[in-house]
Amino acid sequence: MEHKAGFVNIVGNPNVGKSTLMNALVGERLSIITSKAQTTRHRILGIVNGEDFQMVLSDTPGIIKPAYKLQESMMEFVKNAFEDADCILYMVELGERELKNEAFENRLTFAEVPVIVLINKIDLGNETQLTEALDHWKVRLPKAEIFAISALENFGVPQLLDRIVEILPVSPAYYPKDALTDKPERFFVNESIREKILIHYKKEIPYSVEIDTEEFFEDEKIIRIRSVIMVERETQKGIIIGHKGTALKRVGVESRRDLEKFFGKQVHLELYVKVNKNWRSDEKQLKRFGYKGENK
Repeated sequence: MEHKAGFVNIVGNPNVGKSTLMNALVGERLSIITSKAQTTRHRILGIVNGEDFQMVLSDTPGIIKPAYKLQESMMEFVKNAFEDADCILYMVELGERELKNEAFENRLTFAEVPVIVLINKIDLGNETQLTEALDHWKVRLPKAEIFAISALENFGVPQLLDRIVEILPVSPAYYPKDALTDKPERFFVNESIREKILIHYKKEIPYSVEIDTEEFFEDEKIIRIRSVIMVERETQKGIIIGHKGTALKRVGVESRRDLEKFFGKQVHLELYVKVNKNWRSDEKQLKRFGYKGENK
């Protein structure tokens, strides 16, 4: 039987639903999801295995104009996603008309690999809006295939998966057939905690935070985790902790609940808060947190 395998990279502007699609295709909650922009900071691989195929999906940060070194590193992940793809999924919202980065638009226009434009969130619109969107993107990217989907409602997702499998090149698998992702357990601990901070804190706080899981010990019945929430200023530390520690406790309780579902066993989670000044603009710190040197 002929075996297919390839890298399928999901790109688009912030908040178009890339992480929701990734999780729907993989069948597991690998990428965190919130309503805030820049929820995805890293390039996360999700692996879909079939009897005769392996699809390596890549969820990338939303395309933005970088304002500091962390965001520059995030855009490097997007750039790399264009360079190593066997198929590119470009996601837009229903009603979206522009590609906000001219360089990335040129990459899509002249891509040597198949490009599929995904018009997402069609459940929020009507037939007239969908027809207008289909016509617009057919003109804008004439070489691309167009799919209308709702990643949240799983509408059109099975058909999309079938089409991607047809496109994949003939190749042996890149990862073991039981692999789900390339990320270690600590990464998902960090992301679960960061998701809760994105949900519960406002303004600049969520974007000034990085998580470092210092300890991860697993035995048969329980996983013991110690994680540090790093902020850039003392005032942010106080906000994260909250009055009598109530805000930090809420983050811990909700993160532990999600991690127990993810790992399928009891979790003991300890959270601490430390100040790490200007880490978002420090090359050494960015490398330490995995924002430099990542690739497939």
